[in-house]
Amino acid sequence: MDNEPDTTTGAEGTTAPDDFAVVVDARGIILVWSAGAGRLLGYEPEDVVGRPAAHLRSARLPIALRRHLAAGEPWVSDLALRRRDGDRVTVRLRGTPLLDARGRIHWVVNPAVVTYSAGPTDPGSAQLWDLTLAQLPLPVAIYDSEARFVTCNQVMSQAMGLNPEEMGGKTLWEIYPMPPLDEIDRLQHQVVRTGEMIFREEQPFRASGEVRDHAWSLFLSPVKDRAGAVLGLSALVIDITEQYWARRRLAVLNDASVRIGSTLDVTRTAEELAEVAVTGFADFATVDLLESVVQGHEPQPVPPDASVVCRRTAQRSVLRGCPESVVATGDTDIHPPGSPSAQALITGRGSHHSAGDPLLRAWTAAAPGRAENIRRFKIHSVLMVPLRARGVTLGVMQLMRHRTEDAFGQDDLVLAEEIAARAAVSIDNARRFTRERRTALALQRSLLPERLPDVEAVDLAYRYLPAGPGDEIGGDWFDVISLSGGRVALVVGDVVGHGVHASATMGRLRSAVRTLADADFTPDELLTRLDDLVIRLDREEGPDARSAAEGASGEVGATCLYAVYDPVAGVCDLARAGHPPPVLLRPDGTAEILDLPPGPPLGLGGLPFEAARVDMSEGSMLALYTDGLVEAPGRDVDVGLDLLTEALRCPASDLEGTCDEVLRKVQPDPPADDIVLLLARTATLGADRVRTWELPMDPAAVAGARRETGEQLDAWGLAELDFSTELIVSELVTNAMRYGNAPIRLRLIRADALVCEVSDGGSAAPHLRRARVFDEGGRGLLLVAQIAERWGSRQTSVGKTIWAEQPLPGTETPI
Repeated sequence: MDNEPDTTTGAEGTTAPDDFAVVVDARGIILVWSAGAGRLLGYEPEDVVGRPAAHLRSARLPIALRRHLAAGEPWVSDLALRRRDGDRVTVRLRGTPLLDARGRIHWVVNPAVVTYSAGPTDPGSAQLWDLTLAQLPLPVAIYDSEARFVTCNQVMSQAMGLNPEEMGGKTLWEIYPMPPLDEIDRLQHQVVRTGEMIFREEQPFRASGEVRDHAWSLFLSPVKDRAGAVLGLSALVIDITEQYWARRRLAVLNDASVRIGSTLDVTRTAEELAEVAVTGFADFATVDLLESVVQGHEPQPVPPDASVVCRRTAQRSVLRGCPESVVATGDTDIHPPGSPSAQALITGRGSHHSAGDPLLRAWTAAAPGRAENIRRFKIHSVLMVPLRARGVTLGVMQLMRHRTEDAFGQDDLVLAEEIAARAAVSIDNARRFTRERRTALALQRSLLPERLPDVEAVDLAYRYLPAGPGDEIGGDWFDVISLSGGRVALVVGDVVGHGVHASATMGRLRSAVRTLADADFTPDELLTRLDDLVIRLDREEGPDARSAAEGASGEVGATCLYAVYDPVAGVCDLARAGHPPPVLLRPDGTAEILDLPPGPPLGLGGLPFEAARVDMSEGSMLALYTDGLVEAPGRDVDVGLDLLTEALRCPASDLEGTCDEVLRKVQPDPPADDIVLLLARTATLGADRVRTWELPMDPAAVAGARRETGEQLDAWGLAELDFSTELIVSELVTNAMRYGNAPIRLRLIRADALVCEVSDGGSAAPHLRRARVFDEGGRGLLLVAQIAERWGSRQTSVGKTIWAEQPLPGTETPI
């Protein structure tokens, strides 16, 4: 009957006679009793026919069987039946419903499998059975129906530390009133109440008759009579201490693989190692690393005959504050030659020792108070485990036990060495990263300006924040360049990629911008030439070199914003190459994102750059930045720009405070990318500090230009510079008339230096040349170069301008 519902319990037994058959009517009265049924249960037909079938059961019907009977469905189930002689037999019965003439259900019942509940009946077998239970090498105890002790075998008596007479008639809690036996006592009462077996694994604890902790598997089984009534229970206990610790070691290894190495920080990785060791199997753990490892340098071989100095990088204890330690975290720890810790550092092999081991004496003597702490905290077992990775020793881990009474064994040493090996690789990775990051950061900082120049045209403040943990040091950079005529160039850029290669590329671009700025190119022309340089760098390096340097392919690329502010005209010319637009805060408090032509990123080539001019009245503030400021994971760039604009609308009293306020509002979390923020508050040079003359194309005008220059210098209180300035004016004006075209204009500017400019309509750039003895000319620019601190020329929309600067009296010339 494959389609019949099966409510079997899985009991096994012997097959019943084939001629077994019983018919039971709807009221449960037996109507038919076959000879096979009689042979199985010992009843004759006249003993059972006409009587209820219920008197043959020794237990209640299973719930599932009662449900099938009520529904009139076929069923298969195990039933406990009572033989005539009183024995209990378990029979697997199959019931088939039949309808009589009145539509009532009769049941035809056939057996399938039976199991006799039998025990030794003869005296010899019974004695052997009793001896087997008594001498079973596993602890066994018997309790009555009230969960009170009846008897136990010898092993259980030894474990409890009491003889059966002392425990007789008591519950387990009365015998031994302490955890976890209170919970076991509750379970024993549950077994005798429900008649169901309970299996449980207990954490290590110490029974009253034991000298060390054990882990146990506990089987609580009901003891029933032939009728199924619960007479008591048996308690079988199996010592699984070794299995428990084996599983525990595997759990510690798994914990170590998950927790150690979560960051690329040497100190944090050492702390994770100490935490895993104490959580797993030690009471006190220290991690000492070589000083070179802590600093990120390559570790040197440990000398075999000298004391080894290490840095206590991490320590953990089951006691608050690590009172066992005599070396504070961050201090140095000395490992004298011949000590177990020094041997571990030298040989790369671990060892375990007891507190009385002579080898520990040199180690305990190296630090004052260590021997006293060993006695005070009763430290009885020590492991010395080297930290080695890639064939190099990085440090040593020391593990101790004082609360755990079991001493470290060979299995513990193997476990500690496995954890240390895994942790050492993570520590070495963190060390290598620390070195790489420090190198990249040092290179990046060396290529950025150490301090901003002191220029009169603008007040400046900046913030440069390298990325947080991880290999995220990028190529963000900025610069402030003093130009001729009191002008100042502001530059912010970002090189694609991260690491040393990006920093080196950034340095090359910054140098190129300075060179191009000295040539006084307009912003759009400067970006065009810088774009050509990036393309040339990409071709020179090639993809193989980039992949080796950065671990990834892709073209060299960068973004850049270049702005030139002219304090005389009060205007700013700007151009950008794929860079975020600047934000302008006007004196009336209105802030706006400047809508500059975006321009392509540097390195694409073939696309033009456009410059825009913005009026900058006195007290305006310009904010230049890199994308790391406004971009954040899970946040749109427009949101970052809105936050930046809002922060600038409420500036602090000074630019330094404004920088801090912007960073607080726009980037409250550690940045995921480098951040550069450059703020410039503009100032203008009024008419009282600038004087301009238009000169005719007449050599006689040179004398008049010298005279008016002297008068203006006297008015400015700069009479000390009369001679040198008149000489510069004379030479520059003469050259303009001789080699240039009209119109000719002379301009003096008093800013942070005295600037003399002569403009003409010619496009030919001046140059120094070596004059021969009898040459009548050729010495003018040489004289200007000797007198002026700086000089140069720049192209204009109508020609060129030659300029020369002299420091003001009382100011020091920067070296």
